[in-house]
Amino acid sequence: MFEHREVSTSTIAREPTASLDRVRQLQDRISKMQTKTLDEKVIPTHPALAPLLPGGGLKQGSTYSIERSATLIMALLAAPSAAGSWCAVVGVPEFGLEAASRFGINLDRLVLVPRPGEHWLNVTAAVADVMGVVVTRPPKRATDSTVQRLSARLRQRGATMLVLGSWPSSEAMLSLSASRWHGIGAGYGHLSAREVTVTVSSRSAARPRSARLWFPDAGEQFRAHQSSTSGPAEMEVAPRREATG
Repeated sequence: MFEHREVSTSTIAREPTASLDRVRQLQDRISKMQTKTLDEKVIPTHPALAPLLPGGGLKQGSTYSIERSATLIMALLAAPSAAGSWCAVVGVPEFGLEAASRFGINLDRLVLVPRPGEHWLNVTAAVADVMGVVVTRPPKRATDSTVQRLSARLRQRGATMLVLGSWPSSEAMLSLSASRWHGIGAGYGHLSAREVTVTVSSRSAARPRSARLWFPDAGEQFRAHQSSTSGPAEMEVAPRREATG
């Protein structure tokens, strides 16, 4: 029943070496696959905002909370939209199409559901099946089961959700503060540019990151303020926050 043969010491010495080689090859393949997967999960993000976000961008399958700012929502939608992503805005009837177009959002790939009412959850979940980025504003505080259902749908479909307001499982919270407009002189002129401080608080960072940005500048472009010489992560967070934007 049993085969008896001699096993040389050279064979014993070679087998561990061969096994280690196979393990190293497997580890190398896994590492390359993981790197590729992580790269694919980050969608295009505006260069002015990328340094503030965990991982340098918006992650597919994740949720981000936006504190009461339509301008910040448009800035986050602009780069994915320009790169070809379909976007949806649910439950935000005041979302302006003219402003969205000026800021670089492709209206041909934008879907609006202004007033979903009590069906906001089903509408948000449905558009997440086919849209790359979904903006939603829940009419009331989301329950634990609602959060779990939407989070599972986003991970499954690889969609990114931007929530106006707080959201329990958010990857990060983004807010605007210390808003300052330019263009008004001594009782005359028109608003031409706006400075704001954008702050991002995330689960993966020990402290919030913030930067002074033009939101927008006189040419209606989002960009970093020239005074941000020390890097966005090192600038202090302004104490005052805006209610709308």
